[in-house]
Amino acid sequence: MASTKIEWTESTWNPLTGCTKISPGCKNCYAERLAIRLKAMGQPNYVNGFRLTLHPQSLELPLKWKKPQHIFVNSMSDLFHADVPLPFIREVFSVMKSAWWHRFQVLTKRSDRLRELSDHLEWAPNIWMGVSVENEDFTYRIDDLRKTGAAVRFLSLEPLLGPVRELNLESIDWVIVGGESGPRARRMDPAWVTEILSQCVAAGVPFFFKQWGGTNKKKAGRLLQGRTWDEMPVVASA
Repeated sequence: MASTKIEWTESTWNPLTGCTKISPGCKNCYAERLAIRLKAMGQPNYVNGFRLTLHPQSLELPLKWKKPQHIFVNSMSDLFHADVPLPFIREVFSVMKSAWWHRFQVLTKRSDRLRELSDHLEWAPNIWMGVSVENEDFTYRIDDLRKTGAAVRFLSLEPLLGPVRELNLESIDWVIVGGESGPRARRMDPAWVTEILSQCVAAGVPFFFKQWGGTNKKKAGRLLQGRTWDEMPVVASA
């Protein structure tokens, strides 16, 4: 399995890699930097660098992982990219349903395609669907998410690049917030974070604070108001 240091999950599974930029949150994409490095190292799944590439040979990997865990799907891509064929997406969903003992966390910025394809997908209870929202200009993605058949819906406000003052949390089960990290990281205002936290508390939605980010994210840490926030959705056991 591909273990990960991403705080809100346990492993990653990448049946496709590579992507293209579509919004401000993509500007300093960590996956692009990593893909270029992996190509230079000769990693076979990254011979195309960050160009979108399907890996059908990786589809059944989660079925071999017997320990139940949270699995972030496509940490190095976007399952709902326009160039990913619907039959391949349906294969990914079929594997997730078959591996019922895991909880799969799918995240996309392409909420319009997610909404359009939702009725063509088989939504099992162990499939968590999320959208990325970097500032108020992209809250429409949340409305798209609400129109899907996902049993668990979550938001990733990372990298948080501006305030989100009126966050509609209806039918949302989880909110993740994090600052950008890396050599060109853009600053996240603490007031943006506490405002989102307050909205989550008021709505009774679990809140997960991933990181302050910056050029040295380890030094910046993840404490918010003197504590860590590692809340997760409350769901039935597999």
